[in-house]
Parts: sequence; C-alpha cells; structure tokens
Amino acid sequence: MILSDAVARLTKAGVADPRGDARRLFDWAYALGQAAGPSQDRDAPNAVTQAAFDDAIARRADRQPVSQITGRRAFWRHDFDVTPDVLDPRPDTETLVEQALAVPFDRVLDLGTGTGCIVISLLADRITATGMAVDASDAALTVARGNADRIGVADRLDLRLSDWFTHVTGQFDLIVSNPPYIALEEMPGLAPEVARWEPRLALTDEGDGLGAYRIIAGHVMAHLTPGGWLMVEIGPTQAAGVADLFRAAGFDTVQVHRDIDQRDRVVTGQRPA
Repeated sequence: MILSDAVARLTKAGVADPRGDARRLFDWAYALGQAAGPSQDRDAPNAVTQAAFDDAIARRADRQPVSQITGRRAFWRHDFDVTPDVLDPRPDTETLVEQALAVPFDRVLDLGTGTGCIVISLLADRITATGMAVDASDAALTVARGNADRIGVADRLDLRLSDWFTHVTGQFDLIVSNPPYIALEEMPGLAPEVARWEPRLALTDEGDGLGAYRIIAGHVMAHLTPGGWLMVEIGPTQAAGVADLFRAAGFDTVQVHRDIDQRDRVVTGQRPA
C-alpha cells in the first residue's frame, strides 16, 4: 500500500518512471530509518522511514530529481554528492571519462567542473596524475570540494573560481569540459526536472549552444602542451560544428565518439606535437 500510493501520486504528477523512482526513494528512506529509528520491516516501516519517504515523494511529485532528494548520484566508479547548485551527473558523460582515460596524461584541467565528477573520476583512476578544476559558481565548487575530499583526490586537485580560463595558470596534457550546450530556443522543451531544478548557468549559453566551445577553442592552446588532448561533451546535433571549431583552432586527429545510446556525445582533438 505504501508503494502503490506513492506510484499513483508520481504517475499523476507525470513522472517518467513512477514505480522505479518510488522504489529508489523508499530504499533510501528505509536506510535512514534503519540507521536512526526503531526496528522495522519493509511492510511496516518505522516513523523515521515513513516521514522521510512521504517528504521524498512530495518532492518528486514536484518534479525534483531523485539525486537531489537523496543527495547522491552514481557516476563511473563512485557516488557523488548532488545539490541544486550543480548539474546532475549523467551516464552519457561517462563517455568523456572513458575517452580521457584512453590517452596518457599527468596533468588535467576540467572547465566548468560542477560536481567534479569528471576530473575526480579521472584522478581516482589515474593515481599519479594531478589536476585543476574551475567553475564560475562558488556553490558548485563547494560541492566539488566535498566530493574530492570524500573520494580521496583532494590533495591532487586544485579547485578555483574562474570563468573558463580567466584564473587558469599553467599547462596541461589533457583538458576536458562538459560545458552548457543547450541552445536558448531549446530551453522551453526541457523536462521539469532539468528546467526547474538544475542551474541554468550549467545548461545554456543563452545563445546557439556553441558559445562555450568557441571560448574554449579560442583560448585552449595557451594551456595545452604539445601533443596534448582537448575533449568535450556535446549535444547530439553539435558534432560537426564543434569539430569544425577544433580544426580551426589547429587540432589534429579530431574525432567524434558516440555514447551508450549511439548518439554523438564527445569530440576529441590532439594538439600537434
């Protein structure tokens, strides 16, 4: 009855996966009840579980993402803290991590880091590497800093408040970014979970969706070592435009890589040695 009522409420609210979300939120609430409340079972949850679940379902019915309600999102090999101040890490972005780990690097820069999921995943897998990550949002950097501490890479990651390259110093073997790429005209078509609950700064450049790539391509060579790599996530219709920007900036070996759903997702380019 507890789950069926929740599923009905989420269905009425237009949630895409009401049954799956209800189960995930119940499991999360049940764990809270196990840790902080009296004995319970799944058919008779205690008051702590019931209160947490009721609140979670109300928030999900308001179309708040599950990750913001539970405060965590699984990405690559770790769980990352998530708040409304950062973009929710998505499985598609793991394509960028996969491509980055396929090339050698000792020093990595992440532009617009958000949760830090990209650079932290890279540093956690490449244990001898160091990195810098920047974001224009101080609140986002607070989230990234907490994730870096918890996952154990904080001593190898320099986090800075910066609008793209403004406060970036030094050179890097690898530069990565998942910049805002949604065109302004596409914003009204976004799901409420994205449009209402995720930071607009991380979603759109308020233009054609290519503004961030133009900035990155225009300044990247000053911070990329010869033979180094630039890798960016893109929207699935932007491959040709971003690849052209890479080539115009002087990159060799420009390639487009597809995500798990076979959509164009990552553009990579290598600076000539």
